Amino acid sequence: MQKRRIGRSELEVTPLMFGGNVFGWTADEATSFSILDAFVDAGLDFIDTADVYSAWVPGNQGGESETIIGKWFRQSGKRDKIVLATKVSKLASRKGLSAANIQAAVEDSLRRLQTDYLDIYFSHDDDTSTPLAETLGAYQKLIEAGKVRVIGASNYSGARVEEALEVSRKHGLPEYQVLQPEYNLYDRAQYETDIEPVAVANKLGVVVYYSLASGFLSGKYRSQADLANRARGSRVEKYLNERGLRILDALDRVAEQHGSTPAAVALAWLIARPSVTAPIASATSVEQLRGLAAAVQLTLTDADIRKLDEASA
Repeated sequence: MQKRRIGRSELEVTPLMFGGNVFGWTADEATSFSILDAFVDAGLDFIDTADVYSAWVPGNQGGESETIIGKWFRQSGKRDKIVLATKVSKLASRKGLSAANIQAAVEDSLRRLQTDYLDIYFSHDDDTSTPLAETLGAYQKLIEAGKVRVIGASNYSGARVEEALEVSRKHGLPEYQVLQPEYNLYDRAQYETDIEPVAVANKLGVVVYYSLASGFLSGKYRSQADLANRARGSRVEKYLNERGLRILDALDRVAEQHGSTPAAVALAWLIARPSVTAPIASATSVEQLRGLAAAVQLTLTDADIRKLDEASA
C-alpha cells in the first residue's frame, strides 16, 4: 500500500483516515477496540480524533474518544503503528486558540491518549479573536518540546490559510502542513474553488471529513423512511433530492462494475483526486471497517471518475 506524505513534513500515511468521532458515541469501548485492531490489521495507520469528541452525546463532556484510543494504546501497545491526529479549540472548557488554552488543552489530550506526543495537532476551528502569531507561537513551543510533530488547520477558509502561512514565514514560526475541510461527491464547491487551490499552491496535505456525506453516499439512505431513528438522520435529509439520488445511481453502477460497494467507490473517488491525501471515514463495526478499507485497493478508471463527476455536477 503506497503511502502519502503530509505536506512537506516527514510524516507518511496510508490514504484512508479513520474518524474517531464514533468512539464513545455510536461505538462503545469494546467495539472501538475491535475496530482499531481490525484497522491496523488491514494495513492502515491514520487516526483522527478531537478533544470535543463526543461532547454532543447526552451524559458526555468531551474527551471520550481520546480516552478510548488511549486505553487501546495501553492495552494493545500499538501507538508506534499509528499516525495520530487530534484537535483543539471547540471543547467548551478549552475553547479557542490562545497560547494558554493550547498549552492546557494539549496536556489534557496527551493524558487521555496516554501518549507523550501527537503526530498532528489541528486547530479545529478558526479563532479570529486570537492573533495568528500567538497561536503559531504556542505550537512552536510544543514542537520544540517534542509534544507535537506537525500542525494542521481544520475549517479554515483559503484566505485564512494563506494569511497564517504568511505569518509563519514572516516570523519563522511553524507552518500548517495539512488542512481538514469538508469534501465529498455531493459537497464539492467550497473545497474545489476556495481550499484546493491554496493547498495545491502551497503543497499542503488534505484530509477531508464527511467523506461519505454523513453516510448518505454509502447508499443506505434512499428515502425519508430510511432516516427514521438514525443518529445522523437530520444531517442526511438535505441529500435526499434529485441530484443526490443521481449520485447514488452512478455509485451503484460503478460499484457493480468493480464488484464493490457505493461507500468504497465514493472513498476511492476522493483517494484518486490528486490534492487529497486521505479521506476520513468512520465505522461502527469491524464489518463496516472492512468495507471502507476496500477503497484503498480500488482503482477507478478515468471513465468511472467522469461518470461520477457528471452525476455530481
